Amino acid sequence: MKQIVMRPIITEKSLAVANRGWYTFSVAASRNKSEIAKAICTLYNVTVTGVRSFIIAGKGRRVGKKMKQTQREDWKKALVHVAAGQKIDAFEVTGEREKKP
Repeated sequence: MKQIVMRPIITEKSLAVANRGWYTFSVAASRNKSEIAKAICTLYNVTVTGVRSFIIAGKGRRVGKKMKQTQREDWKKALVHVAAGQKIDAFEVTGEREKKP
């Protein structure tokens, strides 16, 4: 069985949206919204109220001595909204930065 949720996407932008209840994940490209919602429910024990998913086009790269063009694979990103009062611990920022003298 193929894994549905690949990993959480933790960036400054996704953390800002997480404060409003939307959490960002990289998911399998072949899965639909209902399968993504069920997977998040079972993994994180939260109630999913909405899912927005979209396919991100793979970028082109130049590699090797001859700078050959290659193409990265397309992948799917999902924004998942959870019920009010619930949180996903993977997106919690803990610890403070040390201040430089």
